[in-house]
Amino acid sequence: MSAPWKERLKKIFAEKEIFFRSHGQVRFLRISTPIQVSAVLLGAALFLGWLIVTLTMAWNQVSVAGDRAAMDARAQSVAAEARKVDAYKRSIGDIAADLDRRQDLLDDMIRSQFGGTIEETPVVGAPDAKTLKNDGESPDGEKISMVSPGTTALRSVEERQTRFARHLASLVNQRSARVEAAIRSFGLKPEQILARVDRKTAQGGPFTPWAKGDAPDDDALSDLAGALARLNALEHGLVSIPSGRPTASPMLTSSYGYRRDPFNGHAAFHAGLDFRGNYGQPILAAAAGRVSFVGQRQGYGKVIEIEHGHGIMTRYAHLSGFGVRPGQQVPRGTAIGRMGSTGRSTGTHLHFEVRFNGNPINPRRFLEVKDDVLKVQQIAKQRFARVTPQTSDENG
Repeated sequence: MSAPWKERLKKIFAEKEIFFRSHGQVRFLRISTPIQVSAVLLGAALFLGWLIVTLTMAWNQVSVAGDRAAMDARAQSVAAEARKVDAYKRSIGDIAADLDRRQDLLDDMIRSQFGGTIEETPVVGAPDAKTLKNDGESPDGEKISMVSPGTTALRSVEERQTRFARHLASLVNQRSARVEAAIRSFGLKPEQILARVDRKTAQGGPFTPWAKGDAPDDDALSDLAGALARLNALEHGLVSIPSGRPTASPMLTSSYGYRRDPFNGHAAFHAGLDFRGNYGQPILAAAAGRVSFVGQRQGYGKVIEIEHGHGIMTRYAHLSGFGVRPGQQVPRGTAIGRMGSTGRSTGTHLHFEVRFNGNPINPRRFLEVKDDVLKVQQIAKQRFARVTPQTSDENG
């Protein structure tokens, strides 16, 4: 140590003497410079040691708190993953339940409309080329290895169901177009048939929304349901249209429209067709329906009226006798009465009318139906017979 520093230390830690009296004696304690320096150094060392220990303990506490925070974060992450797994399991279950409901809905639609299942490619099963692309990709381009096998299988089934529903809806719409053309050939408008069905349809029940979950939109099923409902209404209307001859007699003595009245010779409107025949000859129902009237009407004599639904009614007049009663359901071609000459009539014949919403229309177009129209009508009758065998007779 240099001399100046020694001089400074000697001044700072100059030798000190402490005097004290004890029992009448005066004593003193001398504290030298080296002792003072040693005491200061010892105190500094103790303070430094305490400071190091304190800092170390603080650092350990900070480290432990960090470890605890990291452990808490990992625990929260594990809990979040567990919740995701639980949510995934629930979503898989929800999607599977939705697919089951969709399949049941498709089966019910096919069964109700066609009386069974369509013998086509299965709706569900192994994914096809359209569902799973090449190179191991899912439909949305995600690698299969990154997608849950359960999710991929469910997506495959769902997409096949959707494509099947769309394909079936397209076929149903094509069939509806043929039925519409057949209805127009009778001089009727399909919109009139559908309007009456909408007014008379009885439906109800609480609203329970379709639980889609993570499933895609069910527009395809909604479109299919709408297409089937429309086809059902149109075919019901087509089946109700008379297409059978009301009597075996081929001879027409008076046509529909304006004519000279056979009694007074004045111009008059004739609302039906007249068929000449033999007294007592069977009169046949032109279409399946419910007998709504049996009795006398002014000018018509003895009359039978049959309601065929959708606003269509046929009237058989100038009869000599009845073979049915009001409220009776009769198939097409059923003998309902006998030809006569009652009422305002000049001889034995049948007066046959077809009315729509109470207004007369020309029956000739119902009797001169083309074969292709009859074929479409027959297909509709057969479908209703398959779906509801108990009413097959009513549908003729």
